[in-house]
Amino acid sequence: MDEDVLAELRAGLTRRPRELPSRLFYDERGSRLFEEITRLPEYYLTRAERALIAAHVPGWIAALRPRSLVELGAGNASKTRPILAAMRTDANDVVYVPIDVSAELLERTAARLREEFPGLVVRPITGTFPQSLAQVGSPPGPVLVTFLGSTIGNFARDDAVDLLRRIRAIMRPADRLMIGVDLRKDVATLEAAYNDSRGVTAEFNRNILRVMNERFGANFDLQAFEHRAVYNAEEHRIEMYLVATRRQTVQVPGIGSVELDDSEPIRTEISCKYDRGSVLDILVGAELDLVQWQPDDAGMFALALAGIRSA
Repeated sequence: MDEDVLAELRAGLTRRPRELPSRLFYDERGSRLFEEITRLPEYYLTRAERALIAAHVPGWIAALRPRSLVELGAGNASKTRPILAAMRTDANDVVYVPIDVSAELLERTAARLREEFPGLVVRPITGTFPQSLAQVGSPPGPVLVTFLGSTIGNFARDDAVDLLRRIRAIMRPADRLMIGVDLRKDVATLEAAYNDSRGVTAEFNRNILRVMNERFGANFDLQAFEHRAVYNAEEHRIEMYLVATRRQTVQVPGIGSVELDDSEPIRTEISCKYDRGSVLDILVGAELDLVQWQPDDAGMFALALAGIRSA
């Protein structure tokens, strides 16, 4: 097992509340489950973001005229196609650099995009965001970096600033960063998006335990945990947990025994919710300027376009 991953797991499973890194959701099965989540009626985020992309991004691209697209958390690139189509309206020699933790998903996505967009240069990078950003190099500019799906919300404020600083380090003055952010709204709507009536999100949540068992040799009993997602109003974030339904001992090779009490939670994800001020806060912390701020009419979701802070 990679020592960095082992150290992260040890730290997470020994703190209170216990935590597992949310990136472990996204093996091939987890990625499929998440794509199913994006189609659920309660999960408004993807629909709202796609509508904003369709309405506003072509104009942004016409002004920026990017030659390369770097996408963090690319998945199956379902939201990326209209961006690539708009880019290729202006230039045929477009470079696409998708970044994701699932190598299998990336390879399939790259193959499909090469068929759909003949001549498109696709350079997939597999790994965590810090690892992958170090491999981006210097694609033809200007470069548009996208971080969609409100994935930035999976990072606490200081961690989000740190990641944005890493993104800024690969940007040049003419480059832009586009972030999708879920906006603060009524608690019922927020909690429903993470507690769907079909139980797909619950299955997605438990998949992290399946990954722990298959990848790391742990012996979690998936049926001994219940899914729970609640809104923390003080922190402005959804917190997702797996809650033990009985007292149990779990063995994790390289870490040892983990003693869980009945009803003890393991936090698997946070999803921070934003307003314009909180987005400005993390951008300023990363020395980035907000260039465009575009919420939808319903106040559900927003796109933020940022550039390197001018002197």
